[in-house]
This record gives sequence, structure tokens and C-alpha cells, in this order.
Amino acid sequence: MIRFFILLGYSQLMMYLQLTGKLDQFINTHYQYLAILSMVLSFILALVQLYVWVTNDPKEHRHPHLHNHTHVMSRKQKIGAYCLLSIPLMVGFLFPTVSLDTTIVQAKGFQFPISKESVGDPEMNTQYLQPNTSIYFNKEDYQKQMDKLKEKYGSTGTVAVTDENYLEVMELIYNYPSEFTGRKIHYEGFIFNAPKNQGTFLFRFGIIHCVADSGVFGLRIILPQGTTVKDNEWIQVEGTIELDYYEHLQRDLPTVNVSKITKIATPKNEYVYRSF
Repeated sequence: MIRFFILLGYSQLMMYLQLTGKLDQFINTHYQYLAILSMVLSFILALVQLYVWVTNDPKEHRHPHLHNHTHVMSRKQKIGAYCLLSIPLMVGFLFPTVSLDTTIVQAKGFQFPISKESVGDPEMNTQYLQPNTSIYFNKEDYQKQMDKLKEKYGSTGTVAVTDENYLEVMELIYNYPSEFTGRKIHYEGFIFNAPKNQGTFLFRFGIIHCVADSGVFGLRIILPQGTTVKDNEWIQVEGTIELDYYEHLQRDLPTVNVSKITKIATPKNEYVYRSF
């Protein structure tokens, strides 16, 4: 019976995350069908467990003393397994989900292109500044994908960044900064003022596949003289892409010399996702 409730709980958790929109903070929305599939399968398996429990032959339990030692060991293992399986349910239903903001960036800082916490840990690829999908392809296939994207955005004209293409555009700009230098760009995000006067950045939190490879992505911006912005303030900027030396990382970074700034409301979904 416990198995029935646990499997039913997983099915209800998936439904709860989808109906409340919280699923968007854990996985790429392009993989939502997998969550729906897991919800359906969990519900079917729960019904199977219910059927097994209802039709179980009570005669099997008339002489428990014959296998007492085995049953005691089995019972302890089952209790441990049930407790472990129940933890995700308790976390999912009882703990609130919070949208990330500059607090996480201030706490960990940012590196280029992958955080120190990620090195050597294949299960955790938290990235900063530049989305890096090369870790999911071999060298040849990755280059083909980048060539296709370069052709898509051309070599002239304004680079229009949207929620749908945000991560692929940022990856292109960081991979080929010289080819984007001098081009106009407009995009939106939240402000992060790096400590110790290390510059101002316009970021979005993005998910490549799931929360394990999520990160904070965007560009350094140079605001018009006299303009002040606060952390977590959402703005839209228009400007020109330049290459500027960033002393903190000791390298040239693509930077937006802003010509126009517009304050905007926080979007309903603050995350962006990678399309493949």
C-alpha cells in the first residue's frame, strides 16, 4: 500500500509542478513532455500496486514465524527505501521554489566560461556569462551547429535577442566576438553590479537541459554617463557591441555600449531555455 501512495505522490507532484508553472524552474520547457510522461507512468504503476495489494493472498502471511529473521531484515530495508523515495515528495510539496536573482551571483561570483564548482563534476555544470553547449557534442558536430547559427544571424544588421534565442545568441557572441563587434543589439535582463567597481552586467538565468547545467548568462554593459541602475532591476537596452578588456577576468569581453535604456516589469518567467 505504501508503494501505491509513493507512486501516486510522484504523479501528483508532476501535475502540481506543471499546473503551478514551477516546473519551468527545474527543466528546459522543451522537455516538458518527459514530465507529462513520467506523471502518466507513475499513475499507471500506482494503480498496478493498488491492484497487487487488493488481490494479495492473505494465506501467505499465516505463518510469519517461519521466516521471521528474513522478514525483519527485509522490513528494515523497505523502510529505508521508502524514506529515501519520500524525500523528493516532501521537498517538492513542502519547500517553496524561489526565482534566482543577483544574490546567487554575489554569493558565488562568476567565472568564464564554467564555474570552479563544475570542474571535474560531470553532474554539475553551472555556467556563467557564456552558455557553453560544446560539452554535449563532439568537436565536429558542435562546429557545424555554430556555423549554422552564424549563417542564421548573418554578419550585418541589428541582433534582436528574445526569450527564445537568448542562449544561442549569447553563445555565438562569446564564441565569435570579433564578428559581432560594431553590430547593434537590443535585449533585456536584470542588472548585476559587480562588487569593487568591476562593472555592470545585464543577465538572464538560463537552463540548457535541466537545473544541473543552469547558469547566469549575459553581457557587460557600459551605461550612458550619469545613469544609475540597481541590482535585480529589469531593463531593456539598445546599443553597440564592442570588445573591451575586463581586468577581473584578464581578457577581452564582448560589451554593449548602451545608447538607450528602458525600465521594464519583471517577466512572468524569468528564465530562458536553450533550443536544439
